[in-house]
Amino acid sequence: MALTLAEKVIQSHIVQEACSSTKFAKGEPIERGKDIAIKIDQTLTQDATGTMAYLQFETIGIPRVKTEVSVSYIDHNTLQTDFRNMDDHRYLQSIAQKYGLWFSRAGNGICHQVHLERFGKPGKTLLGSDSHTPTGGGLGMIAIGAGGLDVAVAMGGGAFHLSMPKVFGVNLTGSLRDGVSAKDIILEVLRRETVKGGVGAVYEYFGSGVSSLSVPQRATITNMGAELGATFSIFPSDETTKRFLASMSREQDWSEMKADNNAVYDKVIDIDLSKLTPLAAQPHSPDAVAPISEIKGIKVNQVAIGSCTNSSLDDLARVAAIVKGKHIAPGVEAGIAPGSRTTLLMAEKAGILGELIRAGFRILESACGPCIGMGFAPNSEGVSLRTFNRNFKGRSGTPDAGVYLVSPETAAAAAVTGVITDPSELSTVYYTKQGESLLDGKTASLTKDAVISFAQDDGMLISPLDEKDAASVEIIRGPNIKPCPSSPGMKNSMENPVLLKAGDNVTTDDIMPAGAKVLPLRSNIPEISKFTFERIDTEFYTKAISHQKNGGEGCFVVGGENYGQGSSREHAALAPMYLGVRAVIVKSFARIHKANLINYGIIPITFKNASDYDLIEQGDILKIDNIDAALKTGDNFSITIARSGQKIEGLNGLDERSRTILQNGGLAVYTRKGGQ
Repeated sequence: MALTLAEKVIQSHIVQEACSSTKFAKGEPIERGKDIAIKIDQTLTQDATGTMAYLQFETIGIPRVKTEVSVSYIDHNTLQTDFRNMDDHRYLQSIAQKYGLWFSRAGNGICHQVHLERFGKPGKTLLGSDSHTPTGGGLGMIAIGAGGLDVAVAMGGGAFHLSMPKVFGVNLTGSLRDGVSAKDIILEVLRRETVKGGVGAVYEYFGSGVSSLSVPQRATITNMGAELGATFSIFPSDETTKRFLASMSREQDWSEMKADNNAVYDKVIDIDLSKLTPLAAQPHSPDAVAPISEIKGIKVNQVAIGSCTNSSLDDLARVAAIVKGKHIAPGVEAGIAPGSRTTLLMAEKAGILGELIRAGFRILESACGPCIGMGFAPNSEGVSLRTFNRNFKGRSGTPDAGVYLVSPETAAAAAVTGVITDPSELSTVYYTKQGESLLDGKTASLTKDAVISFAQDDGMLISPLDEKDAASVEIIRGPNIKPCPSSPGMKNSMENPVLLKAGDNVTTDDIMPAGAKVLPLRSNIPEISKFTFERIDTEFYTKAISHQKNGGEGCFVVGGENYGQGSSREHAALAPMYLGVRAVIVKSFARIHKANLINYGIIPITFKNASDYDLIEQGDILKIDNIDAALKTGDNFSITIARSGQKIEGLNGLDERSRTILQNGGLAVYTRKGGQ
């Protein structure tokens, strides 16, 4: 039977012994929703999640990583206002040397951009402790974002477990017009599918229009598949992929990867690229999408170009073409963050960097920076156009700012006009035609030899030590690095208060914010826990600590739809666990956050009847008294509301492995006991 590309790569990585309850027939589709376990070829971490991941990895007791490639990137906490971020980086470098990882130094670039350039391979699997790891799907990889503990297990050779996702096909035809971007493609998908449309699914791109998109364009699309809630997104590996890898001096890593003829998708979305117009995601959600034609003329205060979504050389080149000979409009502040050191060097060589500087752009560090609220925040009540992937309220560092997600072309047009502008209406001579890339080395300013020379410059990458030298490395631990707290274990009956009742689309930023104030505390759970749920309830930490001091054994959180969307940050599970949260009861969960809750011993429960959400008030005492049976058999949870005496039912929906992990008090304990 014909298989999709996603199915083919999954099947080539199945670890049968780790999911023996699910039977597979090679070449036959796997039943959707079944538990599967896949071998992980590569892993990545970044410094905001990495410290905790490696603290967990140390406890597993394995002397060296067992993956083909594992990389520790420094790209988040690069603002060094005191010792804490630097201490974490020294710890991470010593860990990399001790256990056989590559180490990408601060300044080398954003993990997803660098990994695409340096390590990604078609047909391989990549697990990363960052929700935008699916960027690698632009190369034909299965690239999945997960919590740091899942990544630690994968580095130790463990399989990664997931439910077999549905495969949604996106049929691309035609080609983009000037002024329209790959960003507009993914914004169109988000407009149609919403931020929860991809939960339990993957998006596979195919059709005649694929060949018109460069690898950086494809990576923009797969990157923002995370905003759909998708497990991953994937493009075929074709001649365009081969040219990209050749430009990075890695042609030997190429292999053709494509779906079988007549592959069957669970649904198909048709997009004619020639009919797309510039789009924007309006505040405060990536799926609040509107045509630029409907919102043009809005005054703009700030423009930020970069992030792992749109910071490639081609992105910068299209911005430079629009602003060439012009200057940033009065009243607009503009900043640009190249995705990698390699991109920055190439931009300088091609004259692109000079054009950006002459136009008035501030050149920011090759790091995540403004995307995570780490500098370059908008003004109060300001309008900020950003080429980033998320515009959740307050994520920029300014709670009342209006952040729009747009293409580099739309951002550049606004930078020079001072208002939201349709870039297709500007008279622009671009450096390359649609579908071409500067990385092809066909221009006099950036020859093929120059591209390859820059691509081969690994000066900011530290390669793994051999086992003999690694054995003598001492781990460096600063005073801010604290051991990861452990779950208190599971009880058969829990009677606890609801300390928080939240609404729909609660993000991991709402649960545990990022930003310059909070991020340096990622290796110190007791300290970072003070910020838990602060955007929803400023008193949550105080109430949780008071409850514990008064003898309370735990508490519950109640939420609406799509609870835990956004970043993979496991601190959004770790900190609540530390503060006593024992179960989270919601209408629906985002994939990664649900997995993180399980990993740290918090029971994720879904209302059987969504309307039961209305029966519960913040402060209510809830009793769950059949926990042992539910975790052993998969039965639903019986929940009693003490105030009314009313009983409601909570869906279990957990596979056998997840239930066993919860019984053991979390994934770390389960793994140490030999669980797969």
